[in-house]
Amino acid sequence: MRMQFVKSYLLILCISLLAGCSITGQGAQGIGPQPVAENNERPPNAYFMFSEAQLRLKHGSLDQAIESMQQAIGQDPGSVYLKRELAGFWLMKKDTSKALQLLDEILINHPDDVDALILAGRIHQNINQPQPAIEAFERVIDIDPSHQNIYLQLGNLYMEQEQWVQAKAVYQKLIENFPGSYAGYFFLGRISALTGDIRAAKGYLEKSLVLEPDLLESRFELGTLYEDDGKYVKAASIYRDILERDPDSIQASMALGYAYSQQGRSKAAQRIFDSLAGESTENQEVIRTLVKAYLDAQKYHAADTIIQGMLKALPDNADLHYMSGVALDGLGEKADAIGQLRQVTPESRFFQNAMVHAALLYQELDQMQAAVDFLLDVIAIDPKNPEYRYYLGSFYEQLEAYENAEKALLNGLELSPRNPRLLFRLGVVYDKWGRKEDSIATMKQVIEIDPKNANALNYLGYTYADMGIRLDEAERLIRDALEHKPGDGYITDSLAWVYYQRGQYDKALPLLEEAINLVPDDPIIREHLGDVYMKLGMTEKALESYRLSIENGHPDTVAVENKIKLLQP
Repeated sequence: MRMQFVKSYLLILCISLLAGCSITGQGAQGIGPQPVAENNERPPNAYFMFSEAQLRLKHGSLDQAIESMQQAIGQDPGSVYLKRELAGFWLMKKDTSKALQLLDEILINHPDDVDALILAGRIHQNINQPQPAIEAFERVIDIDPSHQNIYLQLGNLYMEQEQWVQAKAVYQKLIENFPGSYAGYFFLGRISALTGDIRAAKGYLEKSLVLEPDLLESRFELGTLYEDDGKYVKAASIYRDILERDPDSIQASMALGYAYSQQGRSKAAQRIFDSLAGESTENQEVIRTLVKAYLDAQKYHAADTIIQGMLKALPDNADLHYMSGVALDGLGEKADAIGQLRQVTPESRFFQNAMVHAALLYQELDQMQAAVDFLLDVIAIDPKNPEYRYYLGSFYEQLEAYENAEKALLNGLELSPRNPRLLFRLGVVYDKWGRKEDSIATMKQVIEIDPKNANALNYLGYTYADMGIRLDEAERLIRDALEHKPGDGYITDSLAWVYYQRGQYDKALPLLEEAINLVPDDPIIREHLGDVYMKLGMTEKALESYRLSIENGHPDTVAVENKIKLLQP
């Protein structure tokens, strides 16, 4: 009956269009649906409103399409199809909550509706809610194992959560149901490599290449595995094969050059590096590949080998000097890294990154005055960049040169008056300087500019709590900070301290224990936990917390030692 009606309706629609009528009721003036006649006309049914929704959507009227679809559902409230369509409309409007609400309604009454499960799973995946997405996709596979793409999405979700056993089980099901799935074998190879089963990894990857010889990803994975085994001749053979299939592959060229260098074939390697260096002057993809394939993957030795080879061809290339600095830093050679970073010139797109990186390396080497002097030289070259003033202020702060820190940060604020990072740092400087009121006022400025700034909300809230004032406002600020930065140990500690100042030690304790789990080595949180244990009469636990606070580098060991003396008999 329903199909017959649809055919009849389409016939009517065709006749209407041929006659110059508008099935949506829009006349020449475009005034929208015509009113229902008072006598014999029946109100529009679900199919009419569904078709009108589609027409409105086609003409770009999404809100009106949603309204028509809602009316269609009103006429046929049991239609799963219409609800799924409306969920799709809400997704077009970027209202995922309403889309999920509709899908939940469907799944309550139709828990095996595969289409609804797939759509719900993909929405959860897109809004970074992996667990409900996993549950939806698992249900899809249980109901209908024929959805090949769902195995891949589900396996990917498990891999993102580093749940290797579950991911492997999904891909095993995939190749059992779809023996020709080269993607299934590829991901099984990747999981096996990640979990240390190299022999199995090679087998799976080679099988994926039997099924799909042009799958370059599998060849790269195999090449990397042979490199890790020190089998550079075999790795080089694989990279040459990739280049035969894709002569423009920059990653394969880099990998082949590295494999040659590790074999001792320095001339062959240098020919490749010379070519890459020349190409890098015009093709930014060379640098992008270097970053993505080596630096981001923390393959610093390989990166350094490739970069040094390219620098032989182009010794004045500032971008390569920056990359070299990053690679050497990754290798722990910080002094040499600074030397490379300092060779980056102002014309380079990496100049600011290089200068900040070098300054921070001086800080890591505990050469604070060198860090300050270096940044002063950089500011003389690039005086209008507020970022350098931020780091200069923080270095002066570490040196407890608060007046200089204030000056540097205020100079930065002259260049960027509503910069929340500069203001926040200035507020911290005022606090350490003993200028509490100035610190509070500055943090309020940060929050006014950036109401979701969790660090400023927490800092102001904790300041009130530590001073024992305005505790209700302190709690509100800290809870607001936790909304924007959930699971943060320092903010959790701040909330506990509000309860401590109120004398609500039973409420403070679980929060501090949670904070310690999140930040186990923080000496201040350890001291706070000791204070709560002491108030609750848990002397042994208090002593242990105080000792750990000192071991973790509490800035005022004398104060903590005095607390220990008070508790010891």
